[in-house]
Amino acid sequence: MGKIKVGFGFDVHQLKEQHPFVLGGVKLEHHSGAYGHSDADVLLHAICDALLGAANLRDIGFHFSNTDNRWKGISSLVLLQHVVVLIKEKGFSIGNIDAMVCLEAPKINPHIPAMKTYIAEAASISEEDISIKATTNEQMGFIGREEGVVAYAVCLIERD
Repeated sequence: MGKIKVGFGFDVHQLKEQHPFVLGGVKLEHHSGAYGHSDADVLLHAICDALLGAANLRDIGFHFSNTDNRWKGISSLVLLQHVVVLIKEKGFSIGNIDAMVCLEAPKINPHIPAMKTYIAEAASISEEDISIKATTNEQMGFIGREEGVVAYAVCLIERD
């Protein structure tokens, strides 16, 4: 059996009125969206951080600085593709990804199959190896007031 490693990722973005909301590579219809340097996809950012952490490759900000105009407005699916190249260069492949999104609205359950398809394609893994869940914050705090969105992710990587 080869070496296996686990990584954890977290991301948070504020929500702004009339701003696009991209989550898991899917553009959601909503009155507000996550704001950031790239497309502000918190789910993909958390997944990238989990993968980078598992491979001991620092974090997403180290590789894709929010002060670098190359990454301005870029699809986070492209960032995930770059991260997968980095972990493969260290001799690892992805075993699985398990993620949780915390937001009050919109409901993402109808969009999870499409998110899994986009993530599987970008990460070169099976949709069966990706789990995406969602919860609310029971109307408490900045998430409950719909001021922000949070995502958490864990992953397992294996030495090829």
